[in-house]
Amino acid sequence: MANIPLISIVDDDEPIRDAICSLMESVGLRAYAFASAEEFLKSPYLNETSCLICDVQMPNMSGIELQRVLIAQASRIPIIFITAFPDEAVESRAMKAGAVCFLSKPFDAHEIVRYVAKAAEGTGIDTLEI
Repeated sequence: MANIPLISIVDDDEPIRDAICSLMESVGLRAYAFASAEEFLKSPYLNETSCLICDVQMPNMSGIELQRVLIAQASRIPIIFITAFPDEAVESRAMKAGAVCFLSKPFDAHEIVRYVAKAAEGTGIDTLEI
């Protein structure tokens, strides 16, 4: 299973985490979900993550703050941001800092799978189908 890309999902909303995990697993990927940015940063999966799907607004540490921490750690994990509260200024900062995309909830399942495949190019997931 180590050669199957790992997608990490960070969202404080459990139903969203579960739905995205199920979607990723349905296209043959490994997926782990985390309720907070802090939980993800402490996880043994941090360095194994091929792509991170992260909510923007969360208690304690936001998705944007998590992005800053990862950049400071020289992490190159591609990040797909999801949000129920789109904000052009926040989106612009996230994209300038290297985010793959910034999707508003609810988002299309096909669209997020396409972005995951794009984010993790070279890991063998470029032929995903849902």
